[in-house]
Amino acid sequence: MNEIINKKVEFRDLGKMDYQEAWDFQESVFASIVDTKIKNRNLPSDQQEPTNNYIFFVEHPHVYTLGKSGKEAHLLLNEAGLKDHQAVFYKINRGGDITYHGPGQLVGYPLLDLDNFFTDIHKYLRYLEEAIINTLAEYGVETGRIEGLTGVWIDHLEQKNPRKICAMGVKSSRWVTMHGFALNINVDLSYFGHIVPCGIEDKAVTSLSQELGRKIDMEEIKGKLLAQLEKQFEMDLKLQA
Repeated sequence: MNEIINKKVEFRDLGKMDYQEAWDFQESVFASIVDTKIKNRNLPSDQQEPTNNYIFFVEHPHVYTLGKSGKEAHLLLNEAGLKDHQAVFYKINRGGDITYHGPGQLVGYPLLDLDNFFTDIHKYLRYLEEAIINTLAEYGVETGRIEGLTGVWIDHLEQKNPRKICAMGVKSSRWVTMHGFALNINVDLSYFGHIVPCGIEDKAVTSLSQELGRKIDMEEIKGKLLAQLEKQFEMDLKLQA
């Protein structure tokens, strides 16, 4: 564990970015955090460097991603179908099954050294969920968890028509996290019709604009969600242009 605890978190909005470009960027930042941790192991405590933490927000062009535990059969488009929908497909190193990213969806990539916060990946996921639940509550939308399923859901209690509004999939190594969450805001929900979302066949997918019947200001919800993450993790957030 780090001798130096650093709760400073640098936030950067990456705007609209190709999935592969964002993935490569994540991998480089992830590697730099892990490298610092490895170097610190061989140094006395007074010579160790604090590890950095980051949160990145991004929107991707149409893309389907399959996690390590997923089934490729859950993608219902062939190569020609992907081309017709101007979408690409990647197998990636996060947990979870298949999901979709696209315009109008707020994707969050926290790259945190959990040694700076708490070393519990399940608690980490619950904290991400809680920040999203509290953000959506600010729009008058009640959401929550469904036992045994990761992510954030509408109609999570009675489950007459449960609908996923936020998917999650993370990777952690040496307590450093990458990947994260995908919150559906103004996203084109028809793209979810070409997959079995997260491998779940009997539950629907929704978006905030679908639930409220209006388009949502993306910059507004980014600010609200960022404030909720800052509060939930008790982090010292630093904004970078």
